[in-house]
Amino acid sequence: MRYAAWVTMSMRELDRLKYIQAVVDGDLYPRIAAERLGVSTRQLRRIAQRYRAEGPTGLISRHCSRPSNNRLDASLEAQVVKILRDSYADFGPTLAAEKLQQRHGITVAKETLRRVQIDAGLWLPRKLRPPKIQQPRARRACFGELIQIDGCEHRWLENRAPICIALVYVDDATSRLMVVRFAGSESTFAYFEATLEYLKSFGKPLAFYSDKASIFRINQPGAVTGPGYTQFGRALYELNIDGICANTAAAKGRVERAHLTLQDRLVKELRLEGISSVEAANAFMPSFINDYNKRFAKEPRNTHNAHRAVRSDEDLDSIFSWRELRKVTKALTLHYERKLYLLADTAINRSLIGKYLEVFQFPDGRIEIRAAGVSLPYSIYDKLGAVDQGAIVDSKRLGHVLQISQDVQSKRDSRAVRAPSTAHRADGQCRASIRVANSLKGSLSSFLAWI
Repeated sequence: MRYAAWVTMSMRELDRLKYIQAVVDGDLYPRIAAERLGVSTRQLRRIAQRYRAEGPTGLISRHCSRPSNNRLDASLEAQVVKILRDSYADFGPTLAAEKLQQRHGITVAKETLRRVQIDAGLWLPRKLRPPKIQQPRARRACFGELIQIDGCEHRWLENRAPICIALVYVDDATSRLMVVRFAGSESTFAYFEATLEYLKSFGKPLAFYSDKASIFRINQPGAVTGPGYTQFGRALYELNIDGICANTAAAKGRVERAHLTLQDRLVKELRLEGISSVEAANAFMPSFINDYNKRFAKEPRNTHNAHRAVRSDEDLDSIFSWRELRKVTKALTLHYERKLYLLADTAINRSLIGKYLEVFQFPDGRIEIRAAGVSLPYSIYDKLGAVDQGAIVDSKRLGHVLQISQDVQSKRDSRAVRAPSTAHRADGQCRASIRVANSLKGSLSSFLAWI
């Protein structure tokens, strides 16, 4: 009776089998097979000799089915499992590894500890965990109580214009579109302009509900410098509006589902209207929003309008500006955005040396330097702008920044094409100057030799 033997081989060993069989059959030179397998010719001959003697099993690594030389000692593993069961049964691998080192003096790699916990039944791998279920959340009761905001990058204008961002504001209680504003990128200034449009139309809501993008919150846990909040968060605080960040995209499902509807209907409406620019699209949005809300808006459970009026003392232009503190040097200068700002040499400005002033940058590009709320006159010394440093770009703005870089580089290339004629003339002048200098040098040498 004949029994079949199972041989388990890796894909690499199967590839070796094909080449070694060809070498054994005389169909392939050992030198060529060695090059293709990435081994030396001597090693290939040893492998072929082992294949002739043992067959395909001779190609299997001798380390297969053998314990690792770097394995955790069995007694130490048993000690670690006991400590985990007694004290750290609900700890994750990373935290458990830290506590083992700090409190017990046992150093174990977190991935090794993860394997030990899985074998001991103290840790369930992520692939074996049951999926999280997103329970539906009831709508807020009042209009203006919670506004979901998000940006959606899409070819809203199809091939008639570059890809752009639509900033969408949706009321949670009614699913009404409040504001839809197109911008080149999902930036702080874009949200400033969209929020300013919202406040002028409806007033101040109780809260804005957004994702965890760096526009809305500080995402670096170790960030110890800076004010501790974003520019958008600072603006909401000054307006007494709460900013809430969702943990998942499904949590702000109203605005996410609005994106899908807009990507279908709005794109076609813009095409029918023949709109091919962001400005024209923004001008068209009020009429589209009115028609959209008539079709899809819901009635709130409570008729109370939670919006509050903007107070007269709330300067929206100053609130929706980028603010940073800069220190005045002894030369009455301060640095901002790779430019040097010079203050006038007056007695009042001299008293500001060593103090921090607040620099206001507005969405239209204006810059103001204020001391105690008073705007100071200045002049700009733009020598620092000669060398462009690498800019820090958020991932959501990367496409827009690359588009701008492409446009700038194409303009530079077009100028470079026109420049050779000038460069040729300059090169000719340079060569003529060298010939004159050489002739003068020869005349001077002759004169010195004569005297």
